[in-house]
Amino acid sequence: MTDGFLLFSDMALSGLRALFGYYLICCLTDGQRKDGKKASAAGLGIAVFAGAAVLAGVFGLWNASEFYGTAGETLLLAFCAGKLRRADGRMSLFFSVFYEIGFALWTFLAAAGAAVLLDAPSCLDEESIQGQAVLWGFYLLFSVLAAAFLKWKEEAERTEKAEKAGKQAVRAVSFLVVIGFVAVISLSEQRRITFPEEELSLWMMMSLLLLVAVLTFGMRRQYEMERELLRLQTEQRELLERDYQSLNRSYGLNARLFHDFHNHMGALRDLLSRQKYEEALAYLDELQGPVREITEKAWTGDEAVDFLISSKAAEAGERQIRFQAEAEFPRHTNLRSSDLSAILGNLLDNALEAAGQVASPEDRFVSLVIRRMNQMLVIKVENSFVREPKRDGREMKTTKTEEGLHGWGLKSAQAAAQKYDGMVRTSWENGVFRAVATLSFRGQKSADGGHFGRGSLFEL
Repeated sequence: MTDGFLLFSDMALSGLRALFGYYLICCLTDGQRKDGKKASAAGLGIAVFAGAAVLAGVFGLWNASEFYGTAGETLLLAFCAGKLRRADGRMSLFFSVFYEIGFALWTFLAAAGAAVLLDAPSCLDEESIQGQAVLWGFYLLFSVLAAAFLKWKEEAERTEKAEKAGKQAVRAVSFLVVIGFVAVISLSEQRRITFPEEELSLWMMMSLLLLVAVLTFGMRRQYEMERELLRLQTEQRELLERDYQSLNRSYGLNARLFHDFHNHMGALRDLLSRQKYEEALAYLDELQGPVREITEKAWTGDEAVDFLISSKAAEAGERQIRFQAEAEFPRHTNLRSSDLSAILGNLLDNALEAAGQVASPEDRFVSLVIRRMNQMLVIKVENSFVREPKRDGREMKTTKTEEGLHGWGLKSAQAAAQKYDGMVRTSWENGVFRAVATLSFRGQKSADGGHFGRGSLFEL
């Protein structure tokens, strides 16, 4: 085959290899453009393809070692993923290095497998027609698999199941690495075509190195997930403890009413015996005030959730924030009060914090809507917001400045929602921040056959 065709083929294959690697690395590192705006996938992909092709052409004209071409392509991938997009630099370099090693391993295995199956050693020669056919066939197969992976990853992110998809992707890569290691061993055992022992030893070492890299990445990923889960659990416990203390104080205040019950009854008897009916009615109205205040705030029928909403409504009143809540809540479901409190508490805390930053009290508001849609519970919290929040990847960053609980509210709510195959989505438009949590629930049988809690509308 002519040198010109081989150079063109090498440039095209290098561009495709870099293009596949770039998109895969960006998916694994969740990169975006450095300015935080949505990146043009087509534009950046063309740039990576062209850059890798030019590098391959330059090294090919200089007859440089294949090592320099691979090293240059690795640095190009790491630079494009780490600098042009907001991907972690170290992880970009990590993925780039082992992507090149893995791709080289499977390219060799594809050529070696074709040579053994067809009994054609020429398949191992990249300058032969058979070798070029094997190369292009392998790249075509890899392009189909890469496109399927990217589509699957996008669908997983759209349905908020990226965490589960990430675990499955790590298992799939681990399986491929193990298969590669077994394939190298199988090549050393077959007798149809003889491979140099040094070459097989090198590829065996590369496959072992890949396996160690996958295990290291899996352990690091598991450690980060456990650390974040621990922080979320700590934050949720502190939130529940704080609400419990508020509930305890409220019950303590009301307990005094029942403790003085006999005294109140004696006073009423005295007023009635002297026929002072108006004074007795006024006295009863005074005693009924705290009880009425409690019963009017039965938002959902769940005492813990009702108290949480009422306490946030009271806090909104103290901070001169207009608070409105509307609830249509299903009774007798598998939704736990602690999880609902975690979601509502964090979303309302964030909303009150943001609305409190609005300068004019007339423009401060927080709105809570709870709706049942078939077997789905939708919790929507809206609040006034002075400016568009910053984004960290796909997530909106909190504006809170205090340490401890702040910054983990949305993550805690998301973790609680995921227990019920749910999600928490956030958006901002025209000075209004919106957080919507959706949860799937299952109904449970009850003695009275009830299905819905009492809906109510309350505004301060």
